[in-house]
Amino acid sequence: MSGIKINRSLTVPDQEIEFRFTTSGGPGGQHANKASTRVELIWNVDNSAVLGPRQRRRLHESLRHRIDSAGNLRLASDRNRSQLQNRNDVIQRFRTLVSHALVPPKKRVETKPSRAAKEKRLSQKKQRSDVKQLRKVRLDEL
Repeated sequence: MSGIKINRSLTVPDQEIEFRFTTSGGPGGQHANKASTRVELIWNVDNSAVLGPRQRRRLHESLRHRIDSAGNLRLASDRNRSQLQNRNDVIQRFRTLVSHALVPPKKRVETKPSRAAKEKRLSQKKQRSDVKQLRKVRLDEL
């Protein structure tokens, strides 16, 4: 089975990925105006057959700003002047983006400050209070 290998357990088949090639913007003269070097990768997360419900939910949560209302994840590259290099670049970015999005977030372990830390904080508060008290001008001392 050919496709884009994301991690050990997930490979996105070529049939689910669509590539579009357009001219890239910016300077470049005749070559930039004529050659379709910009590559756009489109993958529909909602209709993907290789994703389980948990993976689909995790992708939607992690990439909610990159997935449109139709469920398409779009990535584009026009860094290079070569269509092949841009294609390889967008595939590599797709791999890293999806693999990082599928990693479950770590649970935060709630901790308490130690007794020594509490005592240190209170003694520093007391010192600061004493400094401010010494700065005060008292009317009975004048």
